Amino acid sequence: MNTHPVVLVTGASRGLGRGIARSCALVGCSVAIHFQGNETAAQETKQLCESVVASSSQKFIVVQGNIASSTDRVRLFEQTLAGLGWLDALINNAGMAPRVRADITETDEESYDEVMSVNLKGPYFLSQLAARHWLKHPGQSRLPGGYKLVFITSISADTASVNRGEYCLSKAGLAMACQLWATRLANEGAQVFEIRPGIMETDMTSGVKEKYDKLIAEGLVPQQRWGKPEDVGLAVEAILKGHLPFSTGGVIPVDGGFHLRRL
Repeated sequence: MNTHPVVLVTGASRGLGRGIARSCALVGCSVAIHFQGNETAAQETKQLCESVVASSSQKFIVVQGNIASSTDRVRLFEQTLAGLGWLDALINNAGMAPRVRADITETDEESYDEVMSVNLKGPYFLSQLAARHWLKHPGQSRLPGGYKLVFITSISADTASVNRGEYCLSKAGLAMACQLWATRLANEGAQVFEIRPGIMETDMTSGVKEKYDKLIAEGLVPQQRWGKPEDVGLAVEAILKGHLPFSTGGVIPVDGGFHLRRL
């Protein structure tokens, strides 16, 4: 039986997910590193986690699946339990941008369905699997303050971008999913949080780097820098360490002050 807290991080092969997985390893957790298509990148994340472990007895496994698929969700969840013996935390990080950015007058249903299935349906029902498991095993989390359920959303949850409306809708829905699961699990020994990243320096934003370099320099982000995966990882670290014991359902902005209302 694995004695370390176990965390499943979806979309952990690269970007924010890789930074989150690394932070989980640093605080002494064993990690299930989920990926959909890039196993090489997932193995690189595994190696990174192994290089920063707090204890040599921590374990790291790679699990594959399309979280939009019910069959895949069940399989990767069961692989996590089989490989690591338990689940103390689920970090819903996996997500995608539209394949083509289109004005909302031109968005097609295929893009809408794909983005919503990956970004909202998948995390919602993966969280259901985790919640059912925890409800069957009350009070058995190895993390301070109990089980942890975390949703990684985006400033797009409440900031409109008319050229990727389906993405904004998916993140707004995920923010409500956090509220729903927090309400349901508050008295069941599980904390739920939404981490809301801002403009993050990942491969997803590499194509618009020049545009946002200029906007950030002009003050779009009060702290005047790009966010990095480790910034999100540090927020996850605080949650896993139990530094927010009397909180659940809260939004943690990791956006350099972008959310501030300014004149």
